[in-house]
Amino acid sequence: MQGVTLKSRAAAFACAAGALVFILSLVLGYTPGQEDDLLQIGRSLIIAILCGTMSWASACRTIATTATAIDAATERLLSAAHGDLQSPVPGDIRAELPDLSVAMESLFSQVRTNLDHVQALALFDQVTGLANRISFCRQVERHLAERDDSEGMAALFFIDLDGFKNVNDTLGHAAGDQLLARVAGRLREVVMAQVSGGTGDAVIGRLAGDEFTMFFPTLPGTSAAARIARAIQFALGERFDLGSQHVDLGASIGIACYPDHGDTLATLLRAADIAMYHAKHEGRGRAEMYTAELALEAADRAELERDLLLALQRDEFLLEFQPQIESSSGRAVAAEALVRWAHPDRDDIIMPGAFVPVAEESGTIVALGDWVMSRVCETAARWASNGIDQRIAINISTRELAQADFFLRLRHSIAKHQAPPAMLELEITESLAMDMEPRVLEQLRALRQDGVRVAIDDFGTGYSNLSRLKELPVDRVKIDRSLVRDIATSAEARTICSAVVGLIQGLGMEVVVEGIENQAQMDVLRVIGCTLFQGYHLARPTGEQDYLDRYAGQAIAAERRNA
Repeated sequence: MQGVTLKSRAAAFACAAGALVFILSLVLGYTPGQEDDLLQIGRSLIIAILCGTMSWASACRTIATTATAIDAATERLLSAAHGDLQSPVPGDIRAELPDLSVAMESLFSQVRTNLDHVQALALFDQVTGLANRISFCRQVERHLAERDDSEGMAALFFIDLDGFKNVNDTLGHAAGDQLLARVAGRLREVVMAQVSGGTGDAVIGRLAGDEFTMFFPTLPGTSAAARIARAIQFALGERFDLGSQHVDLGASIGIACYPDHGDTLATLLRAADIAMYHAKHEGRGRAEMYTAELALEAADRAELERDLLLALQRDEFLLEFQPQIESSSGRAVAAEALVRWAHPDRDDIIMPGAFVPVAEESGTIVALGDWVMSRVCETAARWASNGIDQRIAINISTRELAQADFFLRLRHSIAKHQAPPAMLELEITESLAMDMEPRVLEQLRALRQDGVRVAIDDFGTGYSNLSRLKELPVDRVKIDRSLVRDIATSAEARTICSAVVGLIQGLGMEVVVEGIENQAQMDVLRVIGCTLFQGYHLARPTGEQDYLDRYAGQAIAAERRNA
């Protein structure tokens, strides 16, 4: 009912009580004929007024006490709204409004719990319990701001796990999270060991994925930083036991020192990241200290990445072709398409070894692969129309196959240029072939049914599972040059190569030997049973016109020149 206050309710209660007493007094105390009627009524009225007044006073006192408790509750809620969740609920509220007191205490407790949870989410990594990126950066920036020049050097360690992706791919993300938590535990043990040895405490954080950071605010010198890096490598190099699974990891570590390598967190992180990248590039499982030379290399790499993107826009790439020769007839049965970069500011053609690794790391290899794919399909269609019956092989990178729409783009390029599928061959490295997902295998089988050939490249440089090899949709295997380099002079090399060739041929696949450098190698390999060869001894990669002049017949080459 709107407009009804405690005071109005008290007044109504007092009036009702007075009226009730008045009626009772008249009923019980009125005696007709003994006294004047007005006197008896007046006496009853006086009693009623006294009762009503007393009721009013009692109600007002109760209202005042309740109002005081309500005022205290209002003030307490206002203080809670301004952040005070620790002060107890006042006693007046507990005495006068016990239910409200219990509700307020429960509310404050729940809000405190929620705030603690939000703070934990904001400052700590949920998988490892370490400081997350935001918290780590805040703590390090505070240390740097509070430093005294007399404290000596500080060191930032950038730690990247080697082989963690394989754990996620093979054992699943739950096992990966468990492994990250174990890594965090071992990093804490490293810090505790350093503290017990006299080195100050450190800030440990997980930036993202399998990247960890560690900051020591005070160290006696660079030798101490190198010692800590070795301790980290030793701790993470020990085998991890994940239930029934045993995982061997390692770490690539970059080290940046304050103030020599930077006086802000941003510059230290960049320097440590550059050093870590160099450690990983040099073979992983290493620790590298930042140097000016590494900074120059990083700058050159960044410039090369920018130039790669511009080169794609300016169409600066070109293809050269290297034949695969059938030894019995001397005929070229296939040509491997190899990309080259005609950089406008350099006199020499840039070979793929100088830019393909950078393209792989930066992701530019996907766009570059699309360019190669389109150009090869266009070339294959033109060769087929001119009666040239030779396949063109394309190298496919891990990054390209990881694209969900890679096969869709490949089929689109084939259809766009009307290239005969039988004129195309996809070359996939041995390590990639062993780890292909079922989705990729199904797509490769579908391409083979359409006529596209599939080859394993660089066989002998990875680790092959024989049962896996016989299940792959593969037509040919290209033996890497490392297996045949010493075949003319080493009996052991001949034994190994003979066994590999016999295994591949026994599985019904063709063998192509790469890296042929002299006639002696070819003679031995022919005795073993090889008939298809590729290498500088036979022919170097060359432009399309030179290739056709030599391996497609003079008449066809002349027709192409006149086209």
